[in-house]
Amino acid sequence: MFRHLKEDIASVFHRDPAARNFVEVLTCYPGLHALLLHRIAHSLWNIRLKWLARFLSTLTRWFTGIEIHPGAQIGHRFFIDHGMGVVIGETAIIGDDVTLYHGVTLGGTTWDKGKRHPTLHDGVVVGAGAKILGPFEVGKNARVGSNAVVTKPVPASATVVGIPGRIIERPTEAQQKLRQDMADKFDAYGMSSDLPDPVAKSLAAMLDHMHAVDRKLQCMADKMQELDASYVDECLPELNDADFSGAIDPNGDKQG
Repeated sequence: MFRHLKEDIASVFHRDPAARNFVEVLTCYPGLHALLLHRIAHSLWNIRLKWLARFLSTLTRWFTGIEIHPGAQIGHRFFIDHGMGVVIGETAIIGDDVTLYHGVTLGGTTWDKGKRHPTLHDGVVVGAGAKILGPFEVGKNARVGSNAVVTKPVPASATVVGIPGRIIERPTEAQQKLRQDMADKFDAYGMSSDLPDPVAKSLAAMLDHMHAVDRKLQCMADKMQELDASYVDECLPELNDADFSGAIDPNGDKQG
């Protein structure tokens, strides 16, 4: 128990820059209080003192705002930041070095008695307000974005965002360069391709398609010039910043 306590306190210092000293962490962090009391309740649950375990978990919820069923299995160095509104179901399994933020739910989607809550492997981070629902696995070092709703397995090291949760695919280096080249010319694409934004993702896909069309047209023009020397390959006009100075922003106001 004391070894777990030492690890749990150290994990707070490691993952929360606001933590200043041992006394502050031990007395002012509800996530730590909920975890310590859960370890006691889980021990009671395992020796079949189930009512007492549930009663202790209910008291813990009143004092911390965090509800952890005593049947849930939690590994080492688990950290709940802020904590209010966190719910962890009975058959949830949480690995080592996992971090949850406030408002997270590890819930079930069935009334069956068996495994019905998710399994989070080592190093998983779940953002504020996210819901992970169902008896599936979230792979090692995966990231779940704030307010995401995840109902399917998540591969290791993947990042999931949105409702329903979807995996963000990282663009290749070549795609990143092409998108950046276009972004330098087109002010409206003033956002990173790594942002989990559906509009940014759609624009990135359009840019990839435009580049592919440009390459095909250039190839066709080269072949036509080989067949007919009189063919004149007209260059496409450049995109100038001034061309977009009168654009309308999403709020309906003119820019420039």
